[in-house]
Amino acid sequence: MPAKDFATVDADRLRRTGFPEVVLGSGKTAQQISQIASEIYAESGYVLITRSDRVAFDAVRAVIPEARFEPLCGAIWADRRSNMPLLEGVVVVCAGTADMPVANEAMITAQLMGCNVKRINDVGIAGIHRLLNRRDDLEDATAIVVVAGMDGALPAAVAGLVSAPVIAVPTSTGYGTGLDGYAAMLTMLNSCAAGVSVVNIDAGFSAGYQAGTIAKLARREVKP
Repeated sequence: MPAKDFATVDADRLRRTGFPEVVLGSGKTAQQISQIASEIYAESGYVLITRSDRVAFDAVRAVIPEARFEPLCGAIWADRRSNMPLLEGVVVVCAGTADMPVANEAMITAQLMGCNVKRINDVGIAGIHRLLNRRDDLEDATAIVVVAGMDGALPAAVAGLVSAPVIAVPTSTGYGTGLDGYAAMLTMLNSCAAGVSVVNIDAGFSAGYQAGTIAKLARREVKP
């Protein structure tokens, strides 16, 4: 079944926005995902599917043999571009190991946008010295994605140390009054650190896209 029977692929999005249409795997069959992904890949040379699974990956790999799969976050992607100059300055910070799936989604997205992503894992505020030990990496950043659940306090702590914009991602990790990420999101929205912006709960893709966009604009600014 061709993709046109169930989807209208936005083939012009790469030209308009600088990044091709991204496929949300959740709610789609493996065949639908593979057909849509195949059309996007043929047109743009790279493709990203989020929130998917290994069944869909096997279907995608049947039509795009070079496809890759990250099981923690369910991302499937392929990229046939080569010799692309990488953008520096994107850092993805993860509060705890349980937040890594969302952080992985952000990192993969930014990498597909051409960024050389630096990763800082497990530096939640319960041991603030771990964050301070990576201060040099933070201060060199152009854009910082900070992924945190529970109390959601890490993005404000990071933003108080740096001049770069901080993109906060609340995660649904935690329990009780964490309310599946709402508590972390409200903490981030109420941050007194001026450099913090907030995306939706578990929205690693959105944060990675924002960071990649900032990195692109920063390189444009420094061109002679």
